[in-house]
Amino acid sequence: MNAQTRPVPKKVLLGLGSNIDPEFHINQALERLGDFLEIVSRGSIWSTPAYGSRGADYLNLAVLAVTNLSQDQLKTEVLQMIEMELGRRRSENKYADRTIDIDLMIYDEQILDPELWTQPHVAIPAADVLPELKSPHTGETISQAAKRLLPGNSFSKYQDQQTDLS
Repeated sequence: MNAQTRPVPKKVLLGLGSNIDPEFHINQALERLGDFLEIVSRGSIWSTPAYGSRGADYLNLAVLAVTNLSQDQLKTEVLQMIEMELGRRRSENKYADRTIDIDLMIYDEQILDPELWTQPHVAIPAADVLPELKSPHTGETISQAAKRLLPGNSFSKYQDQQTDLS
């Protein structure tokens, strides 16, 4: 393969969340992601209330990584596979409790998740790894959105000495 045909690594932003044995499942997901992607940085772990249900609180974080995989390959051959390995069960209830949820929010500068600037459980973790990312619609940075969304929400940085999540 010469330099002209070598794939150019794509930058991706992933959101991870779990509210079923979340310390275990997030650690396992991070370990498995490292088998397929080069993890560039990862944000703080945030404890957040369940969104859309009355389930247990979630642990959420964002991860910035690079990959040579296409968007479809990344979703089907890596993210969905890891979710399945860790016991993710999809149901009609999109707000059901889950062992792990791995969302592809940005792929190669293409914003795939419109909730980045509107939902605190997405914006706040994403601001940890891409604070200067600007909304293509408003120009607001993700950091500004996180500051706007944080007041009034019962979000907190998660710290536990028993885990390597911090």
